[in-house]
Amino acid sequence: MDEDDKLAGEDSLIQTYFAPLTSAFSGAYGLKEDCAALTPEPGHDLVLTTDAISEGIHFRPGDAPEDIAWRSVAVNVSDLAAKGARPIGYLLSLAFPELPDRDWLKRFTNGLREAQDQFGIVLMGGDTDRRPGSPLSATVMAVGSVPQGCMIRRGTARPGDLIYVSGTLGDAAIGLRVSASAPVTGLADDDRAFLEKRYLRPQPRVALRDALLAHARAAMDISDGLAKDLGRLCNASQLGAEILSASLPLSDPARRAIELHPELANLPLAGGDDYEILAAIAPGQASAFEAAAQSVSIPVTRIGILRPEPGVRIFDADGKLISLRQSGYDHFGL
Repeated sequence: MDEDDKLAGEDSLIQTYFAPLTSAFSGAYGLKEDCAALTPEPGHDLVLTTDAISEGIHFRPGDAPEDIAWRSVAVNVSDLAAKGARPIGYLLSLAFPELPDRDWLKRFTNGLREAQDQFGIVLMGGDTDRRPGSPLSATVMAVGSVPQGCMIRRGTARPGDLIYVSGTLGDAAIGLRVSASAPVTGLADDDRAFLEKRYLRPQPRVALRDALLAHARAAMDISDGLAKDLGRLCNASQLGAEILSASLPLSDPARRAIELHPELANLPLAGGDDYEILAAIAPGQASAFEAAAQSVSIPVTRIGILRPEPGVRIFDADGKLISLRQSGYDHFGL
């Protein structure tokens, strides 16, 4: 590392690179205090969530610093979006295996700023640490706001509710395969770029907030795979589900990748990293929900129905049950 690339210490690192990201939030005190102060809006609840991402698990060695930064914020904002919460701010804790250089930090904080501008969120505080021998990790605790008592939960669905998802599924999981050691071959460059970007830059559906608050009985984000996360919603609501695989929304690049490599066909069901919204909508609210989503240019697709009987049943186009070897990502491999 050149002399000019060296950092003067933790305080210099924080004030040079991270304090400017707090300028829109006076309660951060320019990161010169050990804590931040946040006053909720009258008549609103604060919604809190936290997620950590680690090199080698949630992102790859060599991923661009700005993409790592974006991802660290986006995966948390996705949780807020699914609860119907307006993002407010976040705390960031970074653990470095070794002292980062100035260029890396500049690119990382540029990625944070891009995410903040996109999601309407601001840095409120955090911590930096050095842990030799450990992978780079970024832990975010995000805060959002909902009208009092209105946070959308995952355990409040009812039998007969219609199952909707936002956006398209499987893009990120296929995008990860596209750039893996055994890459997906035969794809056009534009398709490859689209799928890789869907992995590198998740797009939490913040704009769907009002539609969810008005029409969703239950909701959560899809991070570990549709089948696994739908199972979680069903378990919380003590229900089961039936979905049609043919109804899953796929992007054109994902569809073409699956046509070239049929072994990828289960990734929209169980691949993970979608960061889309899974919602239970009462039948009488379906049209209004679709219209509200369309008004903010977010596509939503009905993929099934919730039943009183437990278990998630997935049917193919011929009406046959699909058996998945794995329903999604599990942090502990269980």
